[in-house]
Amino acid sequence: MPNIHPSAIIEKGAKISESAMVGPYTYIGKDVTLEAGVEILQGAQIWGVTRIGEGTKVYSCAVIGQVPQDLKYHGERVELIIGQNNTIREFAFFNPGTEHDKGVTKIGDNNLFMAYTHVAHDVVIGDHNIFANNVALAGHVEVGDYVVIGGHTPVHQFCKIGDYAMIGGASALTQDIPPFCLAEGNKAKVKSLNLVGIRRNLDKADVEEISRAYKQLFRSSTPLKESAKILLESTQNSKVQALCQFILETKRGIPYERNSENVK
Repeated sequence: MPNIHPSAIIEKGAKISESAMVGPYTYIGKDVTLEAGVEILQGAQIWGVTRIGEGTKVYSCAVIGQVPQDLKYHGERVELIIGQNNTIREFAFFNPGTEHDKGVTKIGDNNLFMAYTHVAHDVVIGDHNIFANNVALAGHVEVGDYVVIGGHTPVHQFCKIGDYAMIGGASALTQDIPPFCLAEGNKAKVKSLNLVGIRRNLDKADVEEISRAYKQLFRSSTPLKESAKILLESTQNSKVQALCQFILETKRGIPYERNSENVK
């Protein structure tokens, strides 16, 4: 039997793994699934059609799966899917999707959500990301893998953040940030490569190729998308190809200033 505190409220129909733990004064709704090793700590609430993956830990007073904060939502059956081994700290607030998008908010594996983080409706998040305290992701935001977002940073609806990007604390992001880049400021702009992040996770050859690509993209006089198209046609490096493709496909634009200080 799962370890369920007697003060917890578990609605009939909830699917709880035998190895899950549900703490005191928690609430688990009827359409919730808690997989093996999930821990729900004191006072947390899990609502809606929500699946929480193996090994994920939800801390006190987090509210997960409550209805979207969207005036277009009228009670449709929508989902929140959370992957494995995530850490969701105190007072985090996650919403499911809406029928106006894919109907699902989806979070990958091995992410850290610090206290008071907000994941709005229809957000898609990859793996191995860190969201510091009070990061707020608006609806339809997409975040790749190995991204770091500093505390007190809001991210505007429909923004995309590429793999290995970093957003400085107390920034305000209203446009897309390409893979491997570091952005900061209010409003946030691309300032340099996220060299610490890519050196930690990628091999030296890839780092060197990305560095050369960044200089060509952000320091030449050629318009950014034109430069990305030229580079995409000439490079064989998959990481550089991903960087160029991201720039070519952006809908909200890339916030940057072309100058000699963009690369350090």
